[in-house]
Amino acid sequence: MSVSPECGVDGPALTEHEAAALVEGICFKTGPPRSVGVEVEWLVHREGAPHDRVDRADLEAAHAGLRTLSLASGLSVEPGGQVELSSRPAPSLARCVAEVSADLAAVRTALHGHGLALAGMGVDPWQRPRRFLRERRYDAMEACLDRTGPAGRTLMCTSASVQVCLDAGREEPGVMGFARRWWLAHHLGAVLVAAFANSPMAEGRATGWLSTRQLKWAELDPGRAGGPSPAPDPRRAWVRRVLDAPVMCVRRDGPWEVPDGVSFREWTRSPTMRPPTRADLDYHISTLFPPVRPRGHLELRMIDAQPGDDGWIVPLAVVTALFDDPGAATTAHRAVQPLLGRAAGAPAPHNPLWADAARHGLADPELRRAAVTCFAAALDALPRLGADTGVTDAVAAYADRYVRRGRCPADDVLARHHTQDTSARRRAHR
Repeated sequence: MSVSPECGVDGPALTEHEAAALVEGICFKTGPPRSVGVEVEWLVHREGAPHDRVDRADLEAAHAGLRTLSLASGLSVEPGGQVELSSRPAPSLARCVAEVSADLAAVRTALHGHGLALAGMGVDPWQRPRRFLRERRYDAMEACLDRTGPAGRTLMCTSASVQVCLDAGREEPGVMGFARRWWLAHHLGAVLVAAFANSPMAEGRATGWLSTRQLKWAELDPGRAGGPSPAPDPRRAWVRRVLDAPVMCVRRDGPWEVPDGVSFREWTRSPTMRPPTRADLDYHISTLFPPVRPRGHLELRMIDAQPGDDGWIVPLAVVTALFDDPGAATTAHRAVQPLLGRAAGAPAPHNPLWADAARHGLADPELRRAAVTCFAAALDALPRLGADTGVTDAVAAYADRYVRRGRCPADDVLARHHTQDTSARRRAHR
């Protein structure tokens, strides 16, 4: 849940018209899809003792060690001490997987020296939210998100995800056109939530949702965490979303101001607030967390962090295949068509379809059918995209273990929790 770094606020004032023109010009950079990237977030736990809290001194020492590593990916630390690797735009899926895998191996080795390990889960099953980073931007974020309840602190401090980044697509219409890819991202997104749900617990208890992380996003203000209303022109829809979204903070010397209910559009018109600048607009966009964020490319943000060292590769491969192979993309469009009515015309994730995906996963029959079809299409397409057998075998194994059986990793988490809970009750009874 990173936001852009602190930066200066100097620069010419930005009018409402200028802000709209800037957003419209940069949100979709069109052309033939060629690049792929991934951002992988991880919780940090003690090796062999994931229930134990990692103290601040140990986290600081570990993070300091990580910053000395020579990595191809960008390394950042999230507010709760989570670690994120952001890959470079790669010319192929294979290159992306190879570079991030090498970086993760280096990170794991460095953390092992501190008795720590990476954990792939959408929400920490045991720890309460606790902010590790004390910076003005996170102070402001916490104050802003607290207005809608505790969900923001969970997302800031105890959540992790796999975010897949793809080129926006061609300007022209068609399955590779940016408008179709934007549409697919929002409707396939519910299927991805269900298929990769991996956060059924929080603070030691089952929540009743297979993706608690997605539940928490839905509990935030739709102006902050919701997508734009469905519209035939994605650019103008995104411009409206950006300008009408509430401003999280106004940067200044000292503590940052956290206005209540002031949109960016209203800021440009305000006679009392300092005028916004281009830097303010860029920062404002970075504080919006819709499930699909256009940043020139498409950033798909709805996938929970996955179990295992290489679990992140499966959603990366599946999403890349379903968007960048024309045949698989066509199949994915057809597979999600039967789901459209369940969204009730409301933006993701604040609609019934996304809620069902987060609560029930692939136990939902329609989501399961769509997922089975999409995984089959992805497996067919991956060799055409140059994926090696390691990647295709991982996707096939995931499809066999989870998708075709109507399951997801959250089901495994709940099964282990039930077994451990039952054993604990038996020991207590004896």
